[in-house]
Amino acid sequence: MPDETTPSQLETATLGGGCFWCSEAVFGALQGVTSVISGYAGGHTDGPTYQEVCSGSTGHAEVVQVTFEASLVSYLEVLEVFFATHDPTTLNQQGADVGTQYRSVVLAHGEAQAEVARALIASLTAERLFDRPIVTEVVPFERFWPAEAYHQGYFARNPQQPYCAAVVSPKLAKFRARFRDRLKAGSPA
Repeated sequence: MPDETTPSQLETATLGGGCFWCSEAVFGALQGVTSVISGYAGGHTDGPTYQEVCSGSTGHAEVVQVTFEASLVSYLEVLEVFFATHDPTTLNQQGADVGTQYRSVVLAHGEAQAEVARALIASLTAERLFDRPIVTEVVPFERFWPAEAYHQGYFARNPQQPYCAAVVSPKLAKFRARFRDRLKAGSPA
């Protein structure tokens, strides 16, 4: 008997909301997400390294590329998590991380994603959820460069590292509390 199940529809979101260790930990715990890869996008240098991106000379942002099952989590829901787990009102900065590589950016895979992002920003602005204007860029996705292997799954492997303990853990806890009903099965609440 043939399998009559519908194949899952995978979509990709590329988002920059500061340090990719934070974003990777958050999206890795979101129901419907099948993979999260830390990397670089939005710049003008091919094959950038972490050191080059941190220098600010490549134009790249630290981003995560999130692959998700659209039947389980929508692109809009992915963006709602994105805006709830970083500060979209600080230009080129997230907390103590300062520089264009830490900018808030949605790299849209097509005009439909760009429209969803712009509509959500307009809605968040109208709702006055933030004390300052949202400065998140919405730009077309061009190219993604995976970060070095040691950055992948960094928080999961290094939860006691000082930055992870001081910055990533509280951000992840905030996400888990706010999106408890959207956590992957087996993820701590």
